[in-house]
Amino acid sequence: MRARDLAVDYEAVSIDSDALVAARLMAEHKLPGLLVLDEHGRPRAILPASQMIKVLVPGYVIEDPALAPVVDEKHADQLCRALAGRSVGDCLPVDAPPPPIADPDDTALEVAALMARVRSPLIAVADQAENGTHLLGVVTAAHLLHELLKASGS
Repeated sequence: MRARDLAVDYEAVSIDSDALVAARLMAEHKLPGLLVLDEHGRPRAILPASQMIKVLVPGYVIEDPALAPVVDEKHADQLCRALAGRSVGDCLPVDAPPPPIADPDDTALEVAALMARVRSPLIAVADQAENGTHLLGVVTAAHLLHELLKASGS
């Protein structure tokens, strides 16, 4: 199995996309994260759902989790308002690494090793040539596990 065979179409957003729309996309499709593209359609970053959750939680609660019970349910139910007027780029960490990109000819083991090394829920598969990057799709951890189990007869 090669990365090109494992790659599937996957939801992607641009760095300038509305953060609330991106959060809804993750929630509605139960996605572990989104592929973020730059203004030229090239992979720029991975926005894990856990990072989007982090944006919702007030900083003082992250610093001191003992304060979480102090926030009443009415205010807790309004956490998503923190995304209003923000872009996907605003939700990425300042030091967000570039997304992991597998070559289309990489083996399933090479894709698995890359995923394990960078601890990403998804890997972009792209041709990277002198004339630009052509995105073929994405391999998610769940899809990779499914294919590896199927191949092993388990």
